[in-house]
Amino acid sequence: MVTRLTDSPVYAHLWATPELEELLGEQARWQRWLDVLVVLARVQARAGVVPEASARVIAEAARVERIDWELVAEQTRRTSHSTLGLIRGLRAVLPAEVREHVYVGATVQDLTDTWFGLLMRDVGDLVRRDLRAVEAAVLRLARTHRDTPMAGRTHGQPGAPVTFGLKAASWADELRRHLDRVREGRSRWAVGQLGGAVGALAFHDASGVDPVALRRDFCAELGLADPGISWLTSRDRIAEFGWVLAAVCGTLARIGGEVVELQRPEIGELTEPARPEAVGSITMPHKRNPEVGEHLDTLARLGRSSAGVLLEGMVALHERDGRGWKAEWVALPEVCLLTGTSLQLAGELVAGLEVHPEAMRANLDRFGDRLASERVLGALSVRIGKHAAQELLHELLAPTSSAAGATGDLAQRLEERGIATAAEVREWAARSPVRSATAMVDEVLDRAASARAAEEAAP
Repeated sequence: MVTRLTDSPVYAHLWATPELEELLGEQARWQRWLDVLVVLARVQARAGVVPEASARVIAEAARVERIDWELVAEQTRRTSHSTLGLIRGLRAVLPAEVREHVYVGATVQDLTDTWFGLLMRDVGDLVRRDLRAVEAAVLRLARTHRDTPMAGRTHGQPGAPVTFGLKAASWADELRRHLDRVREGRSRWAVGQLGGAVGALAFHDASGVDPVALRRDFCAELGLADPGISWLTSRDRIAEFGWVLAAVCGTLARIGGEVVELQRPEIGELTEPARPEAVGSITMPHKRNPEVGEHLDTLARLGRSSAGVLLEGMVALHERDGRGWKAEWVALPEVCLLTGTSLQLAGELVAGLEVHPEAMRANLDRFGDRLASERVLGALSVRIGKHAAQELLHELLAPTSSAAGATGDLAQRLEERGIATAAEVREWAARSPVRSATAMVDEVLDRAASARAAEEAAP
């Protein structure tokens, strides 16, 4: 029976992707844990801790299809131990002479933290791949609409002209910073754990091998880096990874939020792509709701919640503390699923986004030359000082002022006060409001092109 909406076969597509479900699903997780135990036995065999023959048998038997999962569940409940049920389930399918060589010198946290390292490595690689795809689509928007003018808005109100290319370039620039974070963080996150009881590796030290060399071999066999020191209660890696993923979701929600706002019919500058069979409202058939943009915000809220749990885990006691660590078992996979879903949806949104330059131009025209107030302010500041110019324009452009209409009225009032001629004011207002904006778009495009070329050339 499904009790969580996120696990529902009807609604699961809203919270996960098939690729991530395959990576993070129940069977995949158990198999990953078994794989870690196989590698542990293999490196221990090379070091002489367990017989090589036992390591080979364990590798053959450690398959999810061979384990009695009812036994595992029963033993887990019975013992109240996180992995003793798994150990007993694996031992049950092994010959008697091999059973003593399973899970030798390891702890629950050695197993699950190493799984975390594998998870952060693999999910991080998927996030990086999908981030690059979203970035590519956003860069196309920035390039195409480099010079497409629209009203820039502050506090939800029209302020001064920008271009849609500038807006899209700001999205791309933010996505590129996330790509840098994922790339730079990989070496910190993709590490294994083999600390033993309190991180001192005493069990393996007593077995007559070099514990640090054994751990190094263990990590290398799994394709992970050696941490250099046990990190049983040092949870900053998990917290950082969760924060980066939540930040990715936040950026995607920002993009989605722009579409939600600018799709409003009274603005009408952007429209989400829509499937012909999609239904916006069952009671108001005329509506075309921005479902994807809204859902990106929902996913980001949940992502921040999970990342907050991971951040809480950094406050841990002594050499092992199960409170935050056990919460990570829920929160880390959750933020991975949410981020993967966000990237998939954002990619579809941006790639199919409908841009309406004619509506952008109409909205600019609707507010007229009032949107030139910043340019007039800049020119007047040179003449009478910035603060004096600001006070004067606030007086003349206040909603109750008779000069609060077009710049032509403002030009007349400024001329009447002997501050500037009407021709000067019209010339200031006519200056390009977006010259620097387009230059910044070009800068972002150039930087992104260089970074992407370097990534593609890297081995």
